[in-house]
Amino acid sequence: MIAKLIGAAAVVAAVLSAPAVQAQQFINVLTGGTSGVYYPLGVAIGKIYSDKIANVKTQVQATKASVENLVLLQQGRGELAFALGDSLKAAWEGDEEAGFKKKMDKLRTIGAIYPNYIQIVATADSGIKTLADLKGKSLSVGAPKSGTELNSRAILGAAGMSYKDIGKVEYLPFAESVDLMKNRQLNATLQSAGLGVASLKDLSTSADITVVSVPKEIVDKIGPPFVAVTIPANTYTGQDKDVPTAAVVNYLVTSSEVSDDLAYQMTKLVFESLGELANARVAGKEIKLETAAIGSPVPLHPGAIRYYKEKGLIK
Repeated sequence: MIAKLIGAAAVVAAVLSAPAVQAQQFINVLTGGTSGVYYPLGVAIGKIYSDKIANVKTQVQATKASVENLVLLQQGRGELAFALGDSLKAAWEGDEEAGFKKKMDKLRTIGAIYPNYIQIVATADSGIKTLADLKGKSLSVGAPKSGTELNSRAILGAAGMSYKDIGKVEYLPFAESVDLMKNRQLNATLQSAGLGVASLKDLSTSADITVVSVPKEIVDKIGPPFVAVTIPANTYTGQDKDVPTAAVVNYLVTSSEVSDDLAYQMTKLVFESLGELANARVAGKEIKLETAAIGSPVPLHPGAIRYYKEKGLIK
């Protein structure tokens, strides 16, 4: 009996003295439609996290993008999300018209990534060459109250137009818009995405297109966070000239409920894996560490701040 008690005590002592097993952590990456840029970049980030963070399981979720992503973060249904800067600002302020019924106070920024280019593309046979030519024509503006749709309202408003001036407004994801254009059931689509977005590449190889310019004076009317940029010639098949347009910076966003250590690892691995992200999508090449900590309308997560201090970006 004494021997059995000694043996049992030894087992208990061994268990108590063994290193604690780290509980598995879960990272749900909130992206956008599968034909956009958020989704493939999200898949790449999810793989990086699952490969390089111990005891982490990742999931990549296709969503309606910015607005839905930020609402899901606030509800605790995600750990990392892609979002446009103007949507992020609206969420932090609780802009109900933009789709936020209250202030999204749990949002914290991981870092600024690449700019979303406002890309307005029309079929060549629609005759649309300028913003004014959209009057009376059919236009897809993105899913209702998505980041793209908010961008659509801003661009049309600065050009002195509204949805009432458009012949028919469609609220469709990128791929569905392109399918309608291929079938000559839609004249144009406005897509807020990184350069070389798959949907527009597909369209440009299937039909003759016109990339419609957004002049700098229109962009200046809107003001920050919109900036004037250029879509380089040959970004899409048949686009043989540079096209001026607007851009809005994208952010990777997390929640205040995510631990400092996990947020630190999430931030570090994104900005130390830029080669892998560049391989995932052209837009990944535009992600720069030196601008990551700049300009967010939402506070940086303490874990992200720790990384940026290590890199000398924050004092």
